[in-house]
Amino acid sequence: MFLFENEADFVQDREDLLHVLRMRFGDIAPGIVEKIYEIDDLEALERLILVAANAPTLRIFLEELEAGNNSFKLVGERFNPIEGGQ
Repeated sequence: MFLFENEADFVQDREDLLHVLRMRFGDIAPGIVEKIYEIDDLEALERLILVAANAPTLRIFLEELEAGNNSFKLVGERFNPIEGGQ
């Protein structure tokens, strides 16, 4: 993949993630946006898009954001967007 295509993927995934977060949780603090823009791993961004779509609360999303690449599974009631989280 060419460098500019890779960078375009990063921009698109970051914007997709922010869009899902705003759609689900409203305004997002600038510090969270900055943290998202610091991510330089496409797989991590893609995982966080899934987390944002399934985490019932912003707090749970933020825990996953802080976990970085140390978190791998999105299972259990913790990721049931209908139940409302912990």
